[in-house]
Amino acid sequence: LTFHLFGALAEVERYLIRERTQAGLTAARARGTGGGRPAALGTDKRDLAVRLYHENTMPIAKICSMLGISKPTLYAYVRSAETKPVAA
Repeated sequence: LTFHLFGALAEVERYLIRERTQAGLTAARARGTGGGRPAALGTDKRDLAVRLYHENTMPIAKICSMLGISKPTLYAYVRSAETKPVAA
C-alpha cells in the first residue's frame, strides 16, 4: 500500500512537471524565443560548406576542420540545403 501511494504521488508530480514545462515552452514561443541549440555556423558559412561539399574539390575532413564543425553537422547542413525550397 505504501509503495502504491508513493507511485501515485510520483506520477502526479511527473504530470505537474510536464504541464509546467509545456507552459514554459509555449510562453517562450509567444515571446519569440526559439528553443534548442544555436546553429554552429551563420548562413554565409553554412552556404560555403554546402557549396564546397557539392564541388568535391576538397575532402570532407578538410572542410570540417576549416570551418570548425563535425562531419554530422556538415551532413545535416547538406540535407537541410537539399530540402530547402528554392526562391523564385
